[in-house]
Amino acid sequence: MTQASLIPESQAAHAIATLTLAFAGDPMARWTWADPQVFLSAWPRMIRGMAGAAFQHGSAWSVDALHGVALWLPPGVGSDDAALEALFRETVPKAQQAQGAEMFARMEEQHPKEPHWYLPLVGVDPVAQGRKLGAALMAPALALCDRDGLPAYLESSNPRNVHFYERLGFRVKTTLQVGNSPELIPMLRPPRG
Repeated sequence: MTQASLIPESQAAHAIATLTLAFAGDPMARWTWADPQVFLSAWPRMIRGMAGAAFQHGSAWSVDALHGVALWLPPGVGSDDAALEALFRETVPKAQQAQGAEMFARMEEQHPKEPHWYLPLVGVDPVAQGRKLGAALMAPALALCDRDGLPAYLESSNPRNVHFYERLGFRVKTTLQVGNSPELIPMLRPPRG
């Protein structure tokens, strides 16, 4: 079975490139940045703002020579909200900015209040999909959750992935939608064990 390994900061650009490819067809990412050129410019900044702290905190994992990447935020570590706000002001169409702000507010309401591991981003390069790399990407952080008795939390931006997360013990909390946005599905996994 494939095992995940930590991504050193020196390979962060490679990991971000993988996640950019993985999310090129993601419903929420492409609703936010429908123009391909804007998406390719904005998405790496989104990754850095949303989950870049994973590289500094030793919670960025990869499999298969960085064909799959998971950026987890450990308890007490959050996204760079100022960077995300600036990114959205600069790159998201004005008509969509209010919907985006409302979606972020609803996402914040769903985040667990107790200490937890948060998975902002996980993805596999399209050329490596179908190799069952997802479970290996999830394993290290879920093992830490179980060891420490902590929940894991994520928002699935693609409904096709919900069953995969459910097989790992995640349960749907609710479904979020604002205006004409795609659905975003917050999911929580209690610790096992």
